Amino acid sequence: MSTLLHLDSSVRAEGSVSRALTARAVARWCAANPAGKVTYRDLAADPIPHLDASNGLALMTPAEHHNPAEARTYALSRKLIDEIRAADTVVLGMALYNYAAPSLVKTWVDHIVAAGLSFAPDGTGLLTGTEFVVIESRGGSYREGTPKHGWDHAESWIAQAVSLTGLEPQIIVAELTMAAADARMAHLRHLARVSLERAHAQIDALWAVESESVA
Repeated sequence: MSTLLHLDSSVRAEGSVSRALTARAVARWCAANPAGKVTYRDLAADPIPHLDASNGLALMTPAEHHNPAEARTYALSRKLIDEIRAADTVVLGMALYNYAAPSLVKTWVDHIVAAGLSFAPDGTGLLTGTEFVVIESRGGSYREGTPKHGWDHAESWIAQAVSLTGLEPQIIVAELTMAAADARMAHLRHLARVSLERAHAQIDALWAVESESVA
């Protein structure tokens, strides 16, 4: 049975573009895998503890030397990695915050990049073969030719950050998502609609479905 791991990270419970897009992706995947199983983790509603002075060395310290905080952290990292191992496909929603990935996503990555769990001592990734779809929403545009070209530090980071594990993200972007609510961006609303429609089309093309495309 095929399994999908669905991860959301937007702090918006309602009105989140990234949540709407991951929901579309999950619906599409379910239509293509009617007997499949979906597991869900909401990184915003149930945040993963950051690595700090009490537990930050958990993934670099032999288990027999763990303090209680490190032992809990190591167990959590193993659980998060096992969630990925159990999935054929991972769908992650990632909104751009302050030109970077949310700290909620950064913490998840910090926990899943672990020697002996997600990559071997020789550097071989242990999560290869897992389909990894990252759906990013961003309020502005940072494409070539825009005033803030290159200010999106999340898109390139996520690919580099998980590279040791063997995960290779396919990234789908919907941009100018603030245009609908910001009067100063009214002239960009058409481009926002085009970007959203492109993201919908890219999502719908991920998995073949015999019936109609997901609405």
